[in-house]
Amino acid sequence: MSGSLLLAPTREELAAALAPYRRSGAEVGVVTTMGALHEGHARLLGVARERVGEGPLVATIFVNPLQFGAGEDLERYPRTLESDLALCEREGVDVVFAPAVHEVYPGGDPVVTVDAGPLGDELEGESRPGHFRGVLTVVAKLFGLVRPDVAVFGQKDYQQLVLVERMARDLCLGVEVVGAETVRGADGLALSSRNRFLSAAQRDQATVLNRALRAAQDRAAHGLPAARWAAMRVLDEVPQTDLDLDYLAIRTPRLDEVTELHPREPVPARILVAARLGGTRLIDNLPLTLGGTS
Repeated sequence: MSGSLLLAPTREELAAALAPYRRSGAEVGVVTTMGALHEGHARLLGVARERVGEGPLVATIFVNPLQFGAGEDLERYPRTLESDLALCEREGVDVVFAPAVHEVYPGGDPVVTVDAGPLGDELEGESRPGHFRGVLTVVAKLFGLVRPDVAVFGQKDYQQLVLVERMARDLCLGVEVVGAETVRGADGLALSSRNRFLSAAQRDQATVLNRALRAAQDRAAHGLPAARWAAMRVLDEVPQTDLDLDYLAIRTPRLDEVTELHPREPVPARILVAARLGGTRLIDNLPLTLGGTS
Protein backbone atom coordinates (compact mmCIF):
# COMPACT_ATOMS: atom_id res chain seq x y z
CA MET A 1 0.00 0.00 0.00
CA SER A 2 1.48 3.31 -1.05
CA GLY A 3 -0.18 5.40 1.66
CA SER A 4 -1.17 8.15 -0.80
CA LEU A 5 -4.15 8.30 -3.13
CA LEU A 6 -3.55 8.73 -6.86
CA LEU A 7 -6.34 10.05 -9.09
CA ALA A 8 -6.16 8.70 -12.64
CA PRO A 9 -8.63 10.29 -15.09
CA THR A 10 -7.17 8.60 -18.17
CA ARG A 11 -6.19 5.10 -19.27
CA GLU A 12 -2.55 6.16 -19.54
CA GLU A 13 -2.48 7.55 -16.00
CA LEU A 14 -4.13 4.38 -14.69
CA ALA A 15 -1.52 2.20 -16.41
CA ALA A 16 1.32 4.38 -15.09
CA ALA A 17 -0.06 4.29 -11.53
CA LEU A 18 -0.30 0.49 -11.56
CA ALA A 19 2.99 -0.21 -13.37
CA PRO A 20 5.19 -0.38 -10.22
CA TYR A 21 2.81 -2.84 -8.59
CA ARG A 22 2.70 -5.02 -11.69
CA ARG A 23 6.50 -5.22 -11.72
CA SER A 24 6.44 -6.36 -8.10
CA GLY A 25 3.89 -9.10 -8.83
CA ALA A 26 1.47 -7.79 -6.19
CA GLU A 27 -2.17 -8.83 -6.38
CA VAL A 28 -4.51 -6.08 -7.59
CA GLY A 29 -7.96 -5.52 -6.11
CA VAL A 30 -10.76 -3.44 -7.61
CA VAL A 31 -14.16 -2.11 -6.58
CA THR A 32 -16.15 -0.71 -9.50
CA THR A 33 -18.62 2.06 -8.61
CA MET A 34 -20.67 4.86 -10.13
CA GLY A 35 -19.61 7.20 -7.32
CA ALA A 36 -21.84 8.84 -4.71
CA LEU A 37 -20.00 6.58 -2.29
CA HIS A 38 -21.37 5.60 1.12
CA GLU A 39 -20.57 3.17 3.91
CA GLY A 40 -21.73 0.26 1.77
CA HIS A 41 -18.94 1.06 -0.68
CA ALA A 42 -16.56 1.42 2.26
CA ARG A 43 -17.40 -2.18 3.21
CA LEU A 44 -16.56 -3.34 -0.32
CA LEU A 45 -13.25 -1.51 -0.21
CA GLY A 46 -12.47 -3.04 3.18
CA VAL A 47 -13.17 -6.56 1.90
CA ALA A 48 -11.00 -5.92 -1.15
CA ARG A 49 -8.18 -4.62 1.03
CA GLU A 50 -8.32 -7.76 3.18
CA ARG A 51 -8.06 -9.91 0.05
CA VAL A 52 -5.05 -8.18 -1.56
CA GLY A 53 -3.13 -7.26 1.59
CA GLU A 54 -0.33 -4.87 0.67
CA GLY A 55 -1.24 -5.04 -3.02
CA PRO A 56 -2.83 -2.05 -4.78
CA LEU A 57 -6.49 -1.32 -4.25
CA VAL A 58 -8.25 0.42 -7.15
CA ALA A 59 -11.65 2.10 -7.02
CA THR A 60 -13.30 3.05 -10.28
CA ILE A 61 -15.80 5.91 -10.37
CA PHE A 62 -17.76 6.08 -13.60
CA VAL A 63 -21.43 6.81 -14.22
CA ASN A 64 -21.98 4.39 -17.08
CA PRO A 65 -24.52 5.72 -19.62
CA LEU A 66 -24.78 2.32 -21.29
CA GLN A 67 -26.71 0.83 -18.35
CA PHE A 68 -29.36 3.56 -18.17
CA GLY A 69 -32.48 3.08 -20.25
CA ALA A 70 -34.83 5.67 -21.71
CA GLY A 71 -36.46 7.74 -18.97
CA GLU A 72 -34.03 6.56 -16.26
CA ASP A 73 -32.08 8.86 -13.97
CA LEU A 74 -28.73 9.23 -15.80
CA GLU A 75 -28.65 13.02 -15.52
CA ARG A 76 -30.08 12.94 -12.01
CA TYR A 77 -27.61 10.37 -10.70
CA PRO A 78 -25.47 12.09 -8.04
CA ARG A 79 -21.88 13.06 -8.87
CA THR A 80 -19.86 13.70 -5.69
CA LEU A 81 -16.22 13.21 -6.68
CA GLU A 82 -14.68 15.31 -3.91
CA SER A 83 -16.38 13.41 -1.09
CA ASP A 84 -15.85 10.12 -2.96
CA LEU A 85 -12.10 10.74 -3.00
CA ALA A 86 -12.15 11.51 0.73
CA LEU A 87 -13.88 8.19 1.46
CA CYS A 88 -11.43 6.32 -0.79
CA GLU A 89 -8.47 7.92 0.97
CA ARG A 90 -9.95 7.00 4.35
CA GLU A 91 -10.32 3.39 3.25
CA GLY A 92 -6.72 3.10 2.00
CA VAL A 93 -7.43 3.10 -1.74
CA ASP A 94 -4.26 3.49 -3.78
CA VAL A 95 -5.68 4.49 -7.18
CA VAL A 96 -9.01 6.01 -8.19
CA PHE A 97 -9.79 5.64 -11.88
CA ALA A 98 -12.39 8.33 -12.64
CA PRO A 99 -12.59 8.59 -16.43
CA ALA A 100 -14.79 10.71 -18.66
CA VAL A 101 -17.22 8.92 -20.97
CA HIS A 102 -14.91 9.32 -23.99
CA GLU A 103 -12.11 7.55 -22.09
CA VAL A 104 -14.26 4.44 -21.60
CA TYR A 105 -16.09 4.64 -24.94
CA PRO A 106 -13.63 6.50 -27.21
CA GLY A 107 -15.56 5.66 -30.38
CA GLY A 108 -19.00 6.30 -28.95
CA ASP A 109 -21.27 3.43 -27.92
CA PRO A 110 -19.38 0.16 -28.46
CA VAL A 111 -20.31 -2.08 -31.38
CA VAL A 112 -19.25 -5.22 -29.50
CA THR A 113 -21.01 -5.67 -26.14
CA VAL A 114 -21.42 -8.44 -23.57
CA ASP A 115 -24.70 -10.37 -23.75
CA ALA A 116 -26.00 -11.20 -20.28
CA GLY A 117 -27.83 -14.32 -21.50
CA PRO A 118 -31.37 -15.33 -20.47
CA LEU A 119 -30.97 -14.15 -16.86
CA GLY A 120 -30.26 -10.66 -18.17
CA ASP A 121 -33.88 -10.40 -19.36
CA GLU A 122 -35.44 -11.45 -16.04
CA LEU A 123 -36.16 -9.59 -12.79
CA GLU A 124 -34.25 -6.29 -13.11
CA GLY A 125 -33.61 -7.03 -16.76
CA GLU A 126 -37.32 -7.37 -17.55
CA SER A 127 -38.02 -3.94 -16.08
CA ARG A 128 -34.84 -2.38 -17.47
CA PRO A 129 -34.20 -3.81 -20.96
CA GLY A 130 -30.53 -3.71 -21.91
CA HIS A 131 -29.42 -2.76 -18.39
CA PHE A 132 -27.22 -5.80 -17.80
CA ARG A 133 -25.72 -5.61 -21.27
CA GLY A 134 -24.51 -2.15 -20.24
CA VAL A 135 -23.33 -3.34 -16.83
CA LEU A 136 -21.38 -6.34 -18.10
CA THR A 137 -19.87 -4.40 -20.99
CA VAL A 138 -18.47 -1.67 -18.75
CA VAL A 139 -17.30 -4.15 -16.10
CA ALA A 140 -15.50 -6.17 -18.77
CA LYS A 141 -13.84 -2.98 -20.04
CA LEU A 142 -12.80 -1.96 -16.52
CA PHE A 143 -11.44 -5.44 -15.84
CA GLY A 144 -9.43 -5.14 -19.05
CA LEU A 145 -8.00 -1.76 -18.03
CA VAL A 146 -7.29 -2.55 -14.36
CA ARG A 147 -6.47 -6.27 -14.84
CA PRO A 148 -7.43 -7.12 -11.24
CA ASP A 149 -6.89 -10.40 -9.46
CA VAL A 150 -9.86 -9.76 -7.14
CA ALA A 151 -13.03 -7.73 -7.71
CA VAL A 152 -15.55 -7.11 -4.90
CA PHE A 153 -19.24 -6.44 -5.56
CA GLY A 154 -22.10 -5.90 -3.12
CA GLN A 155 -24.85 -8.43 -2.56
CA LYS A 156 -27.49 -5.67 -2.62
CA ASP A 157 -27.26 -5.80 -6.41
CA TYR A 158 -27.53 -9.57 -6.24
CA GLN A 159 -28.50 -10.24 -9.85
CA GLN A 160 -25.58 -8.09 -10.99
CA LEU A 161 -23.23 -10.08 -8.75
CA VAL A 162 -24.44 -13.40 -10.17
CA LEU A 163 -24.05 -12.17 -13.74
CA VAL A 164 -20.57 -10.70 -13.18
CA GLU A 165 -19.45 -13.97 -11.58
CA ARG A 166 -20.84 -15.86 -14.57
CA MET A 167 -19.16 -13.53 -17.07
CA ALA A 168 -15.78 -13.82 -15.35
CA ARG A 169 -16.06 -17.62 -15.38
CA ASP A 170 -17.51 -18.07 -18.87
CA LEU A 171 -15.09 -15.65 -20.54
CA CYS A 172 -12.04 -16.83 -18.55
CA LEU A 173 -11.23 -13.31 -17.38
CA GLY A 174 -8.87 -14.50 -14.66
CA VAL A 175 -10.44 -12.44 -11.87
CA GLU A 176 -11.95 -13.74 -8.64
CA VAL A 177 -15.33 -12.10 -8.05
CA VAL A 178 -16.21 -11.75 -4.36
CA GLY A 179 -19.64 -10.83 -2.97
CA ALA A 180 -19.82 -8.68 0.17
CA GLU A 181 -22.82 -8.50 2.47
CA THR A 182 -25.26 -5.61 2.20
CA VAL A 183 -24.74 -2.73 4.61
CA ARG A 184 -27.93 -1.36 6.15
CA GLY A 185 -29.01 1.66 8.12
CA ALA A 186 -30.28 1.34 11.67
CA ASP A 187 -33.81 1.14 10.21
CA GLY A 188 -32.87 -1.87 8.05
CA LEU A 189 -32.91 -0.01 4.72
CA ALA A 190 -30.12 -1.16 2.42
CA LEU A 191 -27.64 1.65 1.78
CA SER A 192 -27.89 3.01 -1.74
CA SER A 193 -26.67 6.13 -3.52
CA ARG A 194 -30.29 6.75 -4.55
CA ASN A 195 -31.57 6.85 -0.95
CA ARG A 196 -30.68 10.57 -0.86
CA PHE A 197 -33.67 11.18 -3.14
CA LEU A 198 -36.12 9.88 -0.51
CA SER A 199 -37.95 12.29 1.76
CA ALA A 200 -38.08 11.45 5.47
CA ALA A 201 -41.60 10.07 5.04
CA GLN A 202 -40.58 8.02 2.00
CA ARG A 203 -37.57 6.60 3.79
CA ASP A 204 -39.84 5.45 6.60
CA GLN A 205 -42.09 3.76 4.04
CA ALA A 206 -39.10 2.20 2.27
CA THR A 207 -38.21 0.16 5.33
CA VAL A 208 -41.19 -2.07 4.48
CA LEU A 209 -38.98 -3.82 1.89
CA ASN A 210 -36.55 -5.17 4.47
CA ARG A 211 -39.38 -6.04 6.86
CA ALA A 212 -41.08 -8.01 4.09
CA LEU A 213 -37.91 -9.96 3.33
CA ARG A 214 -37.36 -10.77 6.98
CA ALA A 215 -40.96 -11.93 7.31
CA ALA A 216 -40.29 -14.31 4.42
CA GLN A 217 -37.17 -15.57 6.18
CA ASP A 218 -39.22 -16.34 9.27
CA ARG A 219 -41.72 -18.46 7.29
CA ALA A 220 -39.34 -20.01 4.77
CA ALA A 221 -39.11 -23.32 6.64
CA HIS A 222 -42.75 -23.87 5.66
CA GLY A 223 -41.96 -23.65 1.96
CA LEU A 224 -41.96 -21.12 -0.85
CA PRO A 225 -45.71 -20.25 -0.84
CA ALA A 226 -45.63 -19.50 2.89
CA ALA A 227 -42.53 -17.33 2.54
CA ARG A 228 -44.00 -15.37 -0.35
CA TRP A 229 -47.33 -14.91 1.43
CA ALA A 230 -45.57 -13.57 4.54
CA ALA A 231 -43.63 -11.02 2.48
CA MET A 232 -46.67 -9.86 0.53
CA ARG A 233 -48.69 -9.45 3.72
CA VAL A 234 -46.09 -6.95 4.99
CA LEU A 235 -45.87 -5.13 1.65
CA ASP A 236 -49.63 -4.68 1.66
CA GLU A 237 -49.22 -2.43 4.70
CA VAL A 238 -48.10 0.37 2.37
CA PRO A 239 -50.77 1.79 0.01
CA GLN A 240 -49.98 0.89 -3.60
CA THR A 241 -50.38 4.55 -4.50
CA ASP A 242 -47.18 5.17 -2.51
CA LEU A 243 -45.18 2.02 -3.17
CA ASP A 244 -45.23 0.65 -6.71
CA LEU A 245 -44.09 -2.98 -6.41
CA ASP A 246 -42.21 -4.22 -9.47
CA TYR A 247 -41.48 -7.80 -8.43
CA LEU A 248 -41.08 -10.11 -5.48
CA ALA A 249 -39.31 -13.32 -6.45
CA ILE A 250 -37.87 -16.33 -4.70
CA ARG A 251 -35.10 -18.04 -6.66
CA THR A 252 -32.19 -20.40 -6.12
CA PRO A 253 -28.88 -18.76 -5.10
CA ARG A 254 -27.90 -18.78 -8.82
CA LEU A 255 -31.30 -17.22 -9.63
CA ASP A 256 -32.83 -20.24 -11.33
CA GLU A 257 -36.51 -20.91 -10.72
CA VAL A 258 -37.30 -22.86 -7.55
CA THR A 259 -38.82 -26.17 -8.67
CA GLU A 260 -39.81 -27.68 -5.32
CA LEU A 261 -42.30 -25.58 -3.37
CA HIS A 262 -42.27 -27.64 -0.15
CA PRO A 263 -38.83 -29.32 0.10
CA ARG A 264 -38.51 -31.93 2.82
CA GLU A 265 -34.85 -31.07 3.38
CA PRO A 266 -33.65 -27.46 3.85
CA VAL A 267 -32.48 -25.86 0.61
CA PRO A 268 -30.88 -22.43 0.12
CA ALA A 269 -32.72 -19.75 -1.82
CA ARG A 270 -32.82 -15.99 -2.32
CA ILE A 271 -35.75 -13.61 -2.08
CA LEU A 272 -35.51 -10.44 -4.17
CA VAL A 273 -37.73 -7.37 -4.29
CA ALA A 274 -37.87 -4.21 -6.39
CA ALA A 275 -40.22 -1.27 -6.02
CA ARG A 276 -40.52 2.38 -6.91
CA LEU A 277 -41.23 4.97 -4.25
CA GLY A 278 -41.93 8.35 -5.75
CA GLY A 279 -39.27 8.70 -8.44
CA THR A 280 -36.76 6.41 -6.72
CA ARG A 281 -36.24 2.75 -7.59
CA LEU A 282 -35.27 0.52 -4.65
CA ILE A 283 -34.05 -3.07 -4.62
CA ASP A 284 -33.19 -5.49 -1.84
CA ASN A 285 -32.71 -9.19 -1.19
CA LEU A 286 -31.94 -11.70 1.54
CA PRO A 287 -30.99 -15.37 1.72
CA LEU A 288 -33.65 -17.91 2.68
CA THR A 289 -33.63 -21.54 3.72
CA LEU A 290 -36.72 -23.18 2.25
CA GLY A 291 -38.33 -26.28 3.74
CA GLY A 292 -37.12 -28.65 6.37
CA THR A 293 -40.22 -28.82 8.55
CA SER A 294 -41.72 -32.23 9.13
